[in-house]
Amino acid sequence: MNITVYLGSASGNHPGYAQEVIKLGTWIGKSGHRLIYGGSRIGLMGELAEAVLQAGGEVIGIEPGFFVDSCLQHDGITQLIVTETMAERKEKLIAYGDAYIAFPGGTGTLEEISEVMSQVRLGHNDKPCIVFNLNGYYEPLRQMLDVMVREGFLDEESRSSFLFLPDVESIARALE
Repeated sequence: MNITVYLGSASGNHPGYAQEVIKLGTWIGKSGHRLIYGGSRIGLMGELAEAVLQAGGEVIGIEPGFFVDSCLQHDGITQLIVTETMAERKEKLIAYGDAYIAFPGGTGTLEEISEVMSQVRLGHNDKPCIVFNLNGYYEPLRQMLDVMVREGFLDEESRSSFLFLPDVESIARALE
């Protein structure tokens, strides 16, 4: 299975982020799945890619040329796909994925998983959409989606498609 993981190139303020992203990457690699991600060598992105590789897995990075020009790409991954734009990168991250996971990250991560959620809502994508709600990180997003249902802007069936899971073990159970 190709698992697209959205996450930041920053490391975050707590060591728990790196610990959990390494657990996620180790599970992906040991389970025989392939990581699809943003292609960077820095921050949580780099930690995730390294963990998958160390566990014997394959890693496909998709990165726009301007990041490659800044030497942000991970040179040790299985394959690097260079795109012209961020929009093209987003399209490829979705197209290559058989499942999507949003790890804690910033506005780019939120934008990317929101795009997947919109596709699911419109019926253009029926693949698993998982929000890694590590230590309640995405609780405000969960609450916002519940408000959308309550206020009539999102149907309950679509809302129930977005899984908010607290740890790698529950993600593994959901995908296997």
